[in-house]
Amino acid sequence: MNFSTPKIKSSEITPRDIYQARRQFMQLTAGVAAAALWPGQLLAGEKLTAAKSLNFAEKEELTPYDKVTQYNNFYEFGTGKDDPAAYAGSLKTRPWTITVEGEVRKPVTFDIDQILKMAPLEERIYRLRCVEAWSMVVPWIGFPLAELIKRVEPTGKAKFVEFISLHDPAQMPGQRSPVLNWPYREGLRMDEAMHLLTLLTVGLYGEVLPNQNGAPVRIVVPWKYGFKSAKSIVKIRFVETQPVSSWTEAGPNEYGFYSNVNPDVEHLRWSQAKERRIGDFLKRPTLPFNGYAEQVAHLYAGMDLKKYF
Repeated sequence: MNFSTPKIKSSEITPRDIYQARRQFMQLTAGVAAAALWPGQLLAGEKLTAAKSLNFAEKEELTPYDKVTQYNNFYEFGTGKDDPAAYAGSLKTRPWTITVEGEVRKPVTFDIDQILKMAPLEERIYRLRCVEAWSMVVPWIGFPLAELIKRVEPTGKAKFVEFISLHDPAQMPGQRSPVLNWPYREGLRMDEAMHLLTLLTVGLYGEVLPNQNGAPVRIVVPWKYGFKSAKSIVKIRFVETQPVSSWTEAGPNEYGFYSNVNPDVEHLRWSQAKERRIGDFLKRPTLPFNGYAEQVAHLYAGMDLKKYF
């Protein structure tokens, strides 16, 4: 898509050696509560300090920072892979609020800075598998979504959590296209949302989340296809019935509500048996639940995963 915002210059991309030096600094300061380290208002590209670093991708190599931030699906800024990096500069991440409502005893609107101080930040290295059969390994920064959920006290009727992204075509020029029914909506079952792997995410590569990666706050659900991880969230709604997500509404036979990574369930137009890791030439086999079966397979015990894809 052709929007007027200038693309990010290659000279503005943080080299990997600088990131590695920052990461060493983070490790030296591990154990320090992040809440005490927050200066006033942090913007994209500024350094974050995580209390601990957890590697859920074993010995796999990190995808380079420039690939993570330059090759994205974020249709709010266009359908091209380089559109988000080119046009997300128009997104204003301060002020920013997230309204939490629905089946909760304590509905509330959080300011982004309240969320940033809600719990100690962790670095979580996760595999990311796109439904389009490509993948990355990303060092995210955030804390378990369960920490926020506990604070609002869901009622017994809360069976699902719906995430709603910002709808503002002036800031998100891709929303001028009817490619999806805006605003972007996604959802999880309550036990999925409460799972410790589900990360409320505010950064990557030791820095505040870049706009094109879903700033200022998104979720990351590593055992599901990437589109399940809603970006630039402004509302979290607890509901009794299963919500209709944007991609399920657009293509119900192609994008199921669960969308767990599953090499045995083909997309209507391509196989999910293999994936191309960004930067690699050859494809590799895709793992059930993106390699996190040990942690999450029990959530779906007894379910027909081809029917509930």
